[in-house]
Amino acid sequence: MFRRIEWAQVGVIAAKEWRERIRNWWVLAVALIFALFALAIAYFGGAQQGSVGFQGIEVTVASLVSLVIYLVPLIAVILGYDAIVGERERGSLELLLSMPITRFEILLGKFLGLSAALAGATAIGFGAGLLPLAGSIGSAELYHYIGFVGSAVLMGMAFLSLSMCLSVVARDRMRASGMAIALWFFFVLIFDLLLMGLLVLSKGALSSGLFAGLLMLNPADVFRLLNMFNSQQVQAMYGLATVMPEGLTNPAVLLGIMLAWVVAPFLFANWRFK
Repeated sequence: MFRRIEWAQVGVIAAKEWRERIRNWWVLAVALIFALFALAIAYFGGAQQGSVGFQGIEVTVASLVSLVIYLVPLIAVILGYDAIVGERERGSLELLLSMPITRFEILLGKFLGLSAALAGATAIGFGAGLLPLAGSIGSAELYHYIGFVGSAVLMGMAFLSLSMCLSVVARDRMRASGMAIALWFFFVLIFDLLLMGLLVLSKGALSSGLFAGLLMLNPADVFRLLNMFNSQQVQAMYGLATVMPEGLTNPAVLLGIMLAWVVAPFLFANWRFK
């Protein structure tokens, strides 16, 4: 029989992870970085077109998407790579497992605590970055921007879930850190290059459905598409609307796929941890 989850114990583990990130100023540092980038891109994002200043929330989001795809996954894998293997090396994991707490509760508590730290830094940073522009943002634009920040948090949680898989599998922190950087490098830099190479080698024979399905294998691409198909103006800027199947242009479908990227790696990590 399955043991009922003790949410109080999960909360204790999550709070511990959160406090550690607050104590070492991690959340404040990341929030400051995000705020500075958000302000810089909001004001200077249109400099290549010969204009400086606030160009509208959709143009700002389109510019921020490319930045977030690099920064948020990197921060997430750095957060999660030593969640379990670090405890093992310090000798605290054996003590923790000797207590009346399940491995699932330990893993879930760590994941929720680290996710809260990542979400807090992302929301505070991007929120503070647009405070000087609050007077020129309408309710519809604010809703769109909140959706962008929420999708960035979900992508970070997906990469956090993947990095916790590595933390469970790795034998030591050194190997875990190397695997985490390789994971970030593959999904953020290599994956799309391989996909473009496959598209060129197929000489156009790759169907739009297969191409779209391959894009779903990368949470960074799901994040990009989720923000593209949330705005007609951004769709026109990227031009992918003509090659994506209609079913995969629905933000609700893309949101479901992103949630699957959050849940599936965590469940695998839990199975491996046991």
